[in-house]
Amino acid sequence: MDFSYDARTEELRARLLAFMDEHVYPAEAVAEEQRAALASPWDEPPVVAELKAEAKRQGLWNLFLPDEEYGAGLTNLQYAPLAEITGRSPQLAPTALNCAAPDTGNMELLAQFGDEAQRKQWLEPLLAGEVRSAFAMTEPEVASSDATNIETRIRRDGDSYVIDGRKWYISGAMNPDCKVFIVMGKTDPEGADPRRQQSMVLVPRDAPGVEVRRAMRVYGYEDHYHGGHAEVVFEDVRVPAANLIGEEGGGFAIAQARLGPGRIHHCMRLIGMAERAVELTCRRAVSRTAFGKSLAQQGVVQNWIADARVTIEQLRLLVLKTAWLMDTVGNKGAHTEIQAIKIATPRAVVDIVDKAVQAHGAGGVSQDFPLAELWAAARTLRLADGPDEVHQRSLARRELKKYL
Repeated sequence: MDFSYDARTEELRARLLAFMDEHVYPAEAVAEEQRAALASPWDEPPVVAELKAEAKRQGLWNLFLPDEEYGAGLTNLQYAPLAEITGRSPQLAPTALNCAAPDTGNMELLAQFGDEAQRKQWLEPLLAGEVRSAFAMTEPEVASSDATNIETRIRRDGDSYVIDGRKWYISGAMNPDCKVFIVMGKTDPEGADPRRQQSMVLVPRDAPGVEVRRAMRVYGYEDHYHGGHAEVVFEDVRVPAANLIGEEGGGFAIAQARLGPGRIHHCMRLIGMAERAVELTCRRAVSRTAFGKSLAQQGVVQNWIADARVTIEQLRLLVLKTAWLMDTVGNKGAHTEIQAIKIATPRAVVDIVDKAVQAHGAGGVSQDFPLAELWAAARTLRLADGPDEVHQRSLARRELKKYL
């Protein structure tokens, strides 16, 4: 395994790092000021459109898509270090490059499983950044960590499907540019195989019966930049049968295919978040004095910084190994490693950011630094795309099989 970056990756890294320094970091404070003046908290600050235009102009657009027909054609190993860089400003950078969840997973899904008409209607405007989308899977009434529990019903009625159900924490749904939901529900709730009961359908946001009921907060935050996390109710929502993605009963398999690359993206962005936290910790440590010497001279702070550096290097190698395996043996071949990074990375990054908060004192929990939001984002990823315990359970079973 050779994890040295190839020439194309190095060239894109250099361009992206310059884009971050010249455009993204200066835009962070501007975006906050503009948002305060907007009529709706869910509207996009004008500076975000400027960042998107500049990213397009520089060719830093849709870098996540491995399919050259639609994206940059990068492998997982090539894209991973770029995702890490965007994680240093998770509220702005992924959106600026059209590489933000949930749109990334939805575009991958449509590129891989959508038919020609579906790609024309929804994938093309998503690729162009003209619309946003949401993925409606999680439900409040069941343990959604087990997808077989999903209760939303997708019923065939002639040449239509009728959807009834209640979803929540549907990322991006509050964004006024969100025009379509990919909804996962059961088309065969009595089916013998619990993993063949689910299907996915495309539901336009303006379809009769769709109600975006409220925004769900995350540790008190409303995630404006990603379009919020909404509770959405589908009541007798009727869509054409042609809106089915793939085949009936294929929803579970499609979801698994969608989540593999997404976990690489999340974990590499988390590493970027950790790097930003360490940078802020070091800057704080050399600029503040307590008990007669700088924080940088305090042994406990030095331990935090040293431990953080060791952890980041370990995590990065594990995620890069996973990306390499996905490229060489596929998602199934990298199953163990995908679960390992999903367990290890959010857990460790939460601790690194927490120490950065501690080093900043009251400032660490304030809006004057990005640390509180970074902590909330990292902590949430111990639930998103499957909680730690689900991945631990599956990983342990794979290990135990070797001895049975």
